[in-house]
Amino acid sequence: MKKVLILCLIFLLDSCSTAQLVDSWKNPDIDSYIPSKVLVVGLTTSLEAKAKFENKLKEEFQLRGAEAYTSLEVFQPSFKSERLTESEILALEDQLISDGFDTIIFSKVVGSEDKITYTKNFDVYDETFIKFKEDYMRYQDIFYNPDYYEEYTVYYAETSMFCICPTKDRELLWKGSINIVDPQSINRTVKDYITLIIEVLESENLVDPVNFGVQENQ
Repeated sequence: MKKVLILCLIFLLDSCSTAQLVDSWKNPDIDSYIPSKVLVVGLTTSLEAKAKFENKLKEEFQLRGAEAYTSLEVFQPSFKSERLTESEILALEDQLISDGFDTIIFSKVVGSEDKITYTKNFDVYDETFIKFKEDYMRYQDIFYNPDYYEEYTVYYAETSMFCICPTKDRELLWKGSINIVDPQSINRTVKDYITLIIEVLESENLVDPVNFGVQENQ
C-alpha cells in the first residue's frame, strides 16, 4: 500500500516533468537510513550529461548534511574508458570503504523506445454507420500531413542506492525505474530526474529533508 501511495504522490508532483517514476523498490529490512559519505555515479556516454547529473545530485546530498563526491572527482580517468573485472570492482569498493564512503548512488540508462503520438482529435460519433470514404478522409493525414503526429523518444533509466558500510553486508537499499520522456534540454532533464529521485528517497526515509531553518541559524 505504501508503494502505491508513493507512486501516486510522485505522479501528482511531477505530472509535467520529463522524468516519470515507473517503479520503486525499498529493501524491506531497512526502516530508515542516513547516508554519511556518498559517491554519485552516472553511467552515460555523454560527459556533459554525466557531469551535470553528478554535480547536481552531489549538491542535493550536501544540502542534507552528507559528504558527497562525484565519480569524476574520485575515479581515475581510465575508469570511464575501460571495462572492469569483478575483482577490480570489488577492489574499488574496498578502496571506497577505506576512504570512508558508506553509500553509492548509481544511475544508468538501460534502454530506449521511439514513440508516436497523434495530435489531431476527432469528434466522437456512432461508428456503426461509418462509410469507407468517411473513415479514409478522417485518417489520411497520417500520410499526408506532417503535423498529424509527433515522434519522440522515451529513455528507460534506473537509479539504485547501495550501502557499502564496513560493518554491514554491501546491499541494495533502494531502486527506482524512471522513464525520461522526450528530453529536449540536458539542464531540464537533469533537474526533473534529480527532483524525482530526492522526493522518493525522502518519502522512503533514506535521506533527510532539507532543514532551511537550521541552515539559516548557523
